Amino acid sequence: MFVLTPTLHASHWGSTTAIHQFAQWPTTGSPLAEVWYGAHSSASSLASAGTEEARSLRDIIHADPEAILGNDVVARFGRELPFLLKVIAPASPLSLQVHPSLEQAGLGWAREERAGIALTAAERTYKDGNHKPEMLYALTDCEAVSGFRAPRRAIEVLTGLDAPLIHSTLERLRQGTSAAGMRAAFEYMLLGARDRDGDVAVIVEQIRARLAAGESPSVHSDTIALTIAEHYPGDRGIVASLLLNPVTLRAGEALFVPAGCVHAYLSGLGVEVMANSDNVVRAGMTTKHVDARALLDILDVRPSPPIRLGPERSRAGVEVFYAPVEDFELAVIEAGATPVAVGGAGPRIVLGIEGEVTLRLASREIVLRPADAVLVCEGELADVVGSGRVVRASVP
Repeated sequence: MFVLTPTLHASHWGSTTAIHQFAQWPTTGSPLAEVWYGAHSSASSLASAGTEEARSLRDIIHADPEAILGNDVVARFGRELPFLLKVIAPASPLSLQVHPSLEQAGLGWAREERAGIALTAAERTYKDGNHKPEMLYALTDCEAVSGFRAPRRAIEVLTGLDAPLIHSTLERLRQGTSAAGMRAAFEYMLLGARDRDGDVAVIVEQIRARLAAGESPSVHSDTIALTIAEHYPGDRGIVASLLLNPVTLRAGEALFVPAGCVHAYLSGLGVEVMANSDNVVRAGMTTKHVDARALLDILDVRPSPPIRLGPERSRAGVEVFYAPVEDFELAVIEAGATPVAVGGAGPRIVLGIEGEVTLRLASREIVLRPADAVLVCEGELADVVGSGRVVRASVP
């Protein structure tokens, strides 16, 4: 077992209080967006097995992958921890973004490597060659947009807004198949008719007016659009968000985001688990590098509802959210007076999310409070007791 020291990631969209309150850390007044637990090449956690000085978890794994990951995981994923676990706290909308498939990530990584674009360069899009499906488990109410609406519903939401940018988008939505129409509409929203950028402010005022008059066809979507407008005035992502499904997660609910799914997290506090990647292709609502053309190349435009995952109660005190990928699953474990086995196979990151829980192995015990985490290695058996909850990220 290794005790993990996570890497902290500040960003303008992060909350100044949410993670600090969750972890009972002193506030600094500065935004803290994400806390990473894992072994990604760009930001590996530090790890310690005892009293020795903490070292990079990535380096520790690479030195003896079979002992830590297990032969099965090494055969499937190489010498890499397959997943990355985060605590995420948006106080304002994240970028409108898509994550690539494994094939798309490999091609994008190779292309930028050949072009000599430094990994730290602002214009770099692909930070590694891996795909990035992900799951968000809500610790508080969380707001997001995820995936495309059916065109007929998108048309209902846009109808009544009077601007050339809207009229041209509606024309495209009505053309061809639903997927072709949505692709044409979304591409036009992001890249078409740059002389129509001024329409965004007009549309925002029309959205505000119809909400005030009680005439909105989607109070949820219109409210989201106004929230985005507060933070990114004039950004075309404001209007593009009307084409997407609005999502509210209550605490304890989970959302899965597959490769190719356009999405943006807007607010809340949650635990995120994903494939071990930092590939984010952005199209707007951000101060970071935007590559709308690259996003359109990997975008899945098929209308689909948000993918909400229900937990499976595997045994008393343990609920598991099974994602349709090979890289990760997430279990929520309720600790009590009777020991509950951590379970799972291969390497597992166990993260405290509530109360005070004692994680017990054959030779060691450690108390986990919110934001405390350990890596349990292949073959190690562990259980939890106490009063609280942990999550377990592991490989299916």
